[in-house]
Amino acid sequence: MSAKKLIQGIAFTTAFMTLAACGNSANESSPSVPASPSEQASPSSEPVQASPSEEPKENVELTFYYPIAVGGPLTATIEGMAKEFTQLHPHITVKPVYTGSYADTTVKAQAGVQSKNPPDVAVLLSTELYSLLDMDAILPLDDFIAKESGDYLSDFYPAFMANSQTEGHTYSIPFQRSTIVLYYNKELFKAAGLDPEKAPQTWEEMRDYAKKLKKDGTWGLEIPVSGFAYWMFQTFALQNGDNLMSPDGKKVMFDTPENVEALQFWADLAMKDKVVPEGVTDWGTVPSDFLEGKTAMMYHTTGNLSNVRNNAKFDFGVSFLPKSKSYGSPTGGGNFYIFKGIDEKKQEAAWEFIKFMTETERAAQWSIDTGYVAVKKSAYETERMKAYAADFPPALVARDQLEYAAAELSTHNNGKVSKALSDQLQAVMTGTIQPAEALKKAQEEADKALAPFNK
Repeated sequence: MSAKKLIQGIAFTTAFMTLAACGNSANESSPSVPASPSEQASPSSEPVQASPSEEPKENVELTFYYPIAVGGPLTATIEGMAKEFTQLHPHITVKPVYTGSYADTTVKAQAGVQSKNPPDVAVLLSTELYSLLDMDAILPLDDFIAKESGDYLSDFYPAFMANSQTEGHTYSIPFQRSTIVLYYNKELFKAAGLDPEKAPQTWEEMRDYAKKLKKDGTWGLEIPVSGFAYWMFQTFALQNGDNLMSPDGKKVMFDTPENVEALQFWADLAMKDKVVPEGVTDWGTVPSDFLEGKTAMMYHTTGNLSNVRNNAKFDFGVSFLPKSKSYGSPTGGGNFYIFKGIDEKKQEAAWEFIKFMTETERAAQWSIDTGYVAVKKSAYETERMKAYAADFPPALVARDQLEYAAAELSTHNNGKVSKALSDQLQAVMTGTIQPAEALKKAQEEADKALAPFNK
C-alpha cells in the first residue's frame, strides 16, 4: 500500500490510502515539485532520437492509469514525469489518468478490460498479479526484457520481484514499492524517559514502550486497520513464523498456531494493554495522528516518509519493525503492467515508458521525493541518493529491511481472499470475535475462494 526534502530542498510527500500499500489525497498540502530533469536520465536507458535521414516514427498515444496511496501532491509529480517522457520521445504522448486509490484503480482497470477498452499501461498493486492473469488482462514482459542489454532484471531488488513473477514469467515491473516501518516521536520518547535514539527491537519492548508513552490525548502506538488490515497482520505473521500464502498463489495458511498467537498479541495491545485504539483505525488517520502528536509510534508504509519529514514539527525516528522470532515485513506498493488488447506499437511505447519511469537516476529521485524504496540497487549508488542518505539516514531503513522482507499476500481470486482475512481482523479489533475463531473463519472463506484453482 504505498511511503521529504532532498538537502532540505526537494519536497515531496506521500501517504496512502488506499494501492493498499499504499489514496488519501486529502492530505496533499506540500508544494509540488517537478520531476527529475531529463538530463539526469542515463543516456543508455533512453531510445536515440531519430536523425533527419531516418523515417519519422508513427505517433502513439498511451492511456496511463495511476493511483495515489500516500499523502502528498503526487499527481503533479506523475504528470511532470509523463511530460518529460514525451519531451524525450516526441512521437509518444502519455495521458496520465489519476484513478484514485489502488482499489479504485483496480476496479477501473478491470472494468476497462471487461468492456474491451483497457488502459495501455497502469500502476496497480503488485498483489493483483494472479487476478489479472485470471482475467487474461496483462502481457508477459519476457520478450521486451530479452531485448534489453545485459541482465535487465538483476538490478531490481529480489524482494520486489517476488510479486512480479510466476511460473518463470515476468508480468510487471516494480515502481512505487515499500516495506512497513516503525515511526516514532523522539520528543515523546524523551518525555517518557526513553532513549530517543533507540527504537523498540522486540514485541515485548514495543508493548513496554507503548505503555510508558501512552498519556491523555496520546496513544502509545497506532496500527491502521482499515484499507490494509491483511498487510499489517502479515508483519506479525512473518515475524512469528511464516508467510500467509504459497508461492503459486493457490493456497493460504491463515489458521496456524503461530498466526493465532500473533493476532492475539495485536489484539491485546488494544483490548488488554490499552496502548492502541480499539476498533478500526483508518489508514489515512494514522499518519495525521502521528504528525499531530496523537500517537507516539506508528506502523505505516515507508511511502509516507517524505510526508512525515516535510510536515513533522518534531524530531522523529524510523526503524525496522520490532521482531518476535525474527524481523519481517511484507513488501507493498505498485508495479507497472501492460495490458492485452492494445496494438504492438502501443505495447512497445508502454515498455519505453516503463523503462523511463524506473531508470536508475529517476528511481533515486522518486524515492527522495516520496519515501518509497528505490526499486533498483543502482539507485543507491547515485550521487544524489548518497547525498540524501548522508543527510537523512532514515531514507535507508526500509531498503535495509528488505533483507527480512517477503512477498505481500497475493493469490488467485485475490480480492475475495484478502477481504476474507481483513474482515475477520477488523472483527477482532472491534472485540466481536476471538483471534482463533477469526482465523478459522478466514481460512474457510479463503479456501472456498481458491477451490477452483486447486482442482
